Amino acid sequence: MRETLKTPPKLSRDTLRIIPLGGLGDVGRNMTSFELNGQRLLVDCGVLFPSDDQPGVDLILPGLHLVEDHLQSVLALVLTHGHEDHIGAVPYLLRRRPDIPVYGSKLTLAFVREKLREHRLRHVELREVAEGDRLDIGGFNLEFLAVNHSIPDALAVVIRSVAGSVLHTGDFKMDQLPLDGRLTDLRGFARVGAEGLDLFMPDSTNAETPGFTTHERDLEPAIERVFATAKQKLIVACFASHVHRVQQVMDAAVRHRRKVVYVGRSMVRNMTVARELGFLKVPENTLIDLKQIDDYRDDEVLIISTGSQGEPLSALSRISNHEHPIVRAGKGDVVLLASSLIPGNENSVYRVINGLARNGVSVVHKGNALVHVSGHASAGELLYCYNLLKPRNVLPVHGEIRHLIANADLAVQTGVPRDRALVAEDGAVIDLAKGKARLVGRLECGYIFVDGSTVGDIGDAELTDRKILGEEGFISVVVVVNLHAGTLVSGPDIHARGFAEDDSVFADVRGQLIDALHKAMADGVEDTFQLQQLVRRIIGRWVNTQHRRRPMILPVVVAT
Repeated sequence: MRETLKTPPKLSRDTLRIIPLGGLGDVGRNMTSFELNGQRLLVDCGVLFPSDDQPGVDLILPGLHLVEDHLQSVLALVLTHGHEDHIGAVPYLLRRRPDIPVYGSKLTLAFVREKLREHRLRHVELREVAEGDRLDIGGFNLEFLAVNHSIPDALAVVIRSVAGSVLHTGDFKMDQLPLDGRLTDLRGFARVGAEGLDLFMPDSTNAETPGFTTHERDLEPAIERVFATAKQKLIVACFASHVHRVQQVMDAAVRHRRKVVYVGRSMVRNMTVARELGFLKVPENTLIDLKQIDDYRDDEVLIISTGSQGEPLSALSRISNHEHPIVRAGKGDVVLLASSLIPGNENSVYRVINGLARNGVSVVHKGNALVHVSGHASAGELLYCYNLLKPRNVLPVHGEIRHLIANADLAVQTGVPRDRALVAEDGAVIDLAKGKARLVGRLECGYIFVDGSTVGDIGDAELTDRKILGEEGFISVVVVVNLHAGTLVSGPDIHARGFAEDDSVFADVRGQLIDALHKAMADGVEDTFQLQQLVRRIIGRWVNTQHRRRPMILPVVVAT
């Protein structure tokens, strides 16, 4: 597909151009641009968390560079819900243009407001919307529909314009017994379908999973068993935004007369916001401060922690490594991981599980108990939506390529023509006009890495260097030469890190270097760069032959 798509043509009048800036090909950094007659609407602005092969990276942003030169045409940013993979990059967008109005539900905007405060972004225009609301923004008419997800107050958005109608689900499922009683608005979906839906953009995360996603309520027996059998310290780790799960374990804690303490900055912040807005019900005298934990026996406390994805700096990772300043977990304690594995995080999560198990902690997780259900619609729910909506065109979103393909296949099974079920990745350009959606081009939509306070300055070359340093080690060679006399003044001094414990292993190659440098200068080489390259080649060949390694080699030749 990438080879056949070229630079997109100039956008025709009354044609809606859709460009996914993230979320198609990854489970994260969700963001989509909608352009019509010189105006743009952005939906979601999330982050992707780095994998093990991206050392030192904190966050990965969507393709903000593709709208960098067109920010003045952006009318609004619309947020579907408050998960990090949908709102985490909002501050990085608003740094570029702070006056973009941001639309979202009450809880979503509350989480965004806290995030903006951390980034010291003030005077941002946050506009609250709710299910059933309709409003005009430039040439776009927006309608918001309630959807059920693993966070309260999630919304789907219908985008109507002269080019046609689009339904973007955000993340959703169709739990018929939701904990908060807030159902996905299937009546609204049916009404949109009856009007004639030109493009459906559904969540693809669970498209490969048959049937229907398990109800949240079905977890309660397993959670109850964990509480009933835990005789010492009990730690529950989940996403810091999963208000429903926190409510479930907090209710269980009350039944079992355990005090509740939050551990992890994002958990404290988000649950405080959720409680203040009424989305989390906390009985009086239930919460205690972390500093009070030693005032209670281990069996009288429930710790709700961040770190369910094995994040290295999270509270649970620090607990597993005995690095947390207050919380310790050992033999007889129980840790409940009440979350699923985000693709790419498997190694990190199992590293934490193994660390806890090594300390004698019993770890309960999705692999050995029904303690988590997905927040995303499975194949049965997606089929239901296709039959309800009868969309003319489909563009699956939110998922790896296999998820997108599986979702498109479901659409075809329900009667959507194969050429109208579009499988696209980030940077694809889709034009919607006269009831037909077409792939018309592709833009480069690479990763933007956040490394500390640095945004976008880290690229593939730097990551490659970091991986080499981490996996193969580092060798430095310093030589001082007199080019006029053709002699070595000092060196070569060879030192290594992450390669060998004793620099004496380089005794054999040091003689080779001296001979090669003398010969090169005798042959008339007077360029220190050429001598450095000579040193690099000799060291590299020797290391590869003798040790089967490819470390980073830094040669320094100084002429006197």
